[in-house]
Amino acid sequence: MASMVVLATTAVPDHLRGALSRWMIEVTPGLFVGTLSAKVRDELWTTASAVVGDGAAVLLHSDNTEQGYSIRTAGERRRRPIDFDGLTLVAMSPQEPTDTTPDGIWPEGW
Repeated sequence: MASMVVLATTAVPDHLRGALSRWMIEVTPGLFVGTLSAKVRDELWTTASAVVGDGAAVLLHSDNTEQGYSIRTAGERRRRPIDFDGLTLVAMSPQEPTDTTPDGIWPEGW
């Protein structure tokens, strides 16, 4: 049975966006929505996660869980889903200090 699928992409190759647009509509740049079978969804995700490169992708789809959906991610970003007793929560990785803040948050001399 087909179900609604949402796939959000960031900084992915143009050919991936073209491949996704064959099966889904791109409602805003990088945000794809469609009604797909589980087989098509899984094949698209396999392709997307293999070619994401330095970008990122997040797939949300209906599933038989307490929340009613599942999340899959590919690529490196600050937000990452974690399982917490059967619930999917989103953990934030710490932001890396920039060259202007060598000791982290506080400028030198504080």
